[in-house]
Amino acid sequence: MKKKNNLKAWLYLLPAILFLGVFMLYPLVDVCFYSLEENFHFVSQKYSGIGLGNFRHVLTDPYFAMALKNTLILVAITVPVSTGLSLLIALGLSSVQKVKKLFQTIYFLPYVTNTLAVGLVFWLLFRNTEHTDGLISSLIVSLGGESINFIEGTYWQKMMVTCLYTIWIVMPFKILILTSALASVNPDYYKAARVDGASSGRIFRKITLPMISPTVFYLIITGFIGAFKAYSDEVALFGTNLNAAEMNTIVGYVYDMLYSDSGGFPGYAAAAALLLFAIVFTITYVNLRFSRNKVQYM
Repeated sequence: MKKKNNLKAWLYLLPAILFLGVFMLYPLVDVCFYSLEENFHFVSQKYSGIGLGNFRHVLTDPYFAMALKNTLILVAITVPVSTGLSLLIALGLSSVQKVKKLFQTIYFLPYVTNTLAVGLVFWLLFRNTEHTDGLISSLIVSLGGESINFIEGTYWQKMMVTCLYTIWIVMPFKILILTSALASVNPDYYKAARVDGASSGRIFRKITLPMISPTVFYLIITGFIGAFKAYSDEVALFGTNLNAAEMNTIVGYVYDMLYSDSGGFPGYAAAAALLLFAIVFTITYVNLRFSRNKVQYM
């Protein structure tokens, strides 16, 4: 009977195993092979040898260095800022029960809006044209400042717009998840704390934050992973030639190595993809180790 149940269980799991094998395991193995095939020619499907030459090329490529720098800056700024702002907004929504659903809908709208459409809006807000200044630049001028073309300006002006755009895109999902987490906290804890005369700040630190810490940790981990995969946001703001705009990311670098006018190098793309995997894996592992004594699972 036990063997029969085990067989049925494996049969139920078989579709999922096949799906993961075909669409996840096989591509990962294939990428590993590509990364070791030096001077691979896409048309002839031939290579000169097996080794770590692709990794050496990627690590010494100034375009990859630029993409890595941009990605790390984006991750370091957008993940903590978007998570912190989302938590503050979720706390505010939890205190206005009558219009909570309405505000949840309003805050969630950017998440269901096409990424390129939101990027076009930001492009119009921050870019000056030969006929008119962008809305943000016009506002700065009205306050006595100088006109600034953020989209075609200095590196940090473009990075600021990119970070604002990324934060705007990811916040709705985080607000929705945190609002649900706050609603799941047992109100009896708050009643007992108020009877003891605890302040609002102490209640948040000792009750609210520990109770929702698994959700916050989940958003931080997924935020890191999502920020490291950034590419479409930058394309929406600066176009497809991200190297010229100095706003390329690691995923953009992989795409360029495969499909751009100067692409056709799957070995370099595979090496860059594996380096990205190693970075994300390391940061996720460090976060898991750090959170072992910080996250309280009930």
